[in-house]
Amino acid sequence: MDNEFREYITFVVNTRDGDEVEMAVIDQFEFENKSYVAAALVEGDTVSDEGCFIYRIKVGEDDFKVEKITNQIDYNRIAEAYMEMI
Repeated sequence: MDNEFREYITFVVNTRDGDEVEMAVIDQFEFENKSYVAAALVEGDTVSDEGCFIYRIKVGEDDFKVEKITNQIDYNRIAEAYMEMI
């Protein structure tokens, strides 16, 4: 049993229903000269291991901005590239 405590960078996104959900960054990667994060849903004090979501990020000096990838074809292509990387 792995009891190692891991601290994650988190961010909040809005769902289609307008609800806010907290996401934890589990990985960061580059694809076609753009930055992305793989993120998982935060449930209480734990990070869900049920799937991951890909977001485009713009990195600033002190923080980053998360952008949803709205084009499904692009999202699938980026997700597929990420799966090949890991």
